Amino acid sequence: MAVINVNPTRMELTNLKKKLNTARRGHKLLKDKRDELMRQFLDMVRENLALRQEVEQAIRDADTHMAIAASVMKKEQVETALMMPKQEIELDISDKNVMSVVIPKFHAEYKSSDENDIYPYGYAFTSGELDDAVKDLSDVFQKMIRLAEVEKSCQLMADEIEKTRRRVNALEHIMIPRYEETIKYITMKLEENERSTITRLMKVKEMMIEENYRKHSEQNVAQ
Repeated sequence: MAVINVNPTRMELTNLKKKLNTARRGHKLLKDKRDELMRQFLDMVRENLALRQEVEQAIRDADTHMAIAASVMKKEQVETALMMPKQEIELDISDKNVMSVVIPKFHAEYKSSDENDIYPYGYAFTSGELDDAVKDLSDVFQKMIRLAEVEKSCQLMADEIEKTRRRVNALEHIMIPRYEETIKYITMKLEENERSTITRLMKVKEMMIEENYRKHSEQNVAQ
């Protein structure tokens, strides 16, 4: 691991130690965020799977009933019966913040709570299978809304998990080891400089002692 190109001074050593502590704290927070995102993501994936199976089954049932209705009714009768929808739905879209991920929230409200308002036709000239098809689609509509909400949330959370995973890996395998290696390098360099300084001081002290001894010897000889 290459060290960071800095001057091996005590000030840089202090700064790098602060950066290392910050990186370690950030690494822990990001790991916790990633783990919590993964937990919620897996919960949503399981819900998504269950909803998709229910929605697909309901649509298959509606298709079956619609096919039977089309076989016993004329095409023009089916088209006329479904031409003017009676029920109206208002879709309210908001959002929710989950671990810094803004996910959508869909809420559908019907114009009328009367279940019979889903049939935009009279019963005299239509098949009961058409009623069943309309009822199947009406019953599954709320689940379809929830499925759209969950699938979009899963997509957004998957993107955030990938971004967080990359940040965690960058800190764990690049930034933190680089800070540690640079701190080790500066520490060794400072210790080496300190040993060199001590050696020079000891040498100077030894030379001064020898000089004082020489002068003292010369004074004794002169006397």
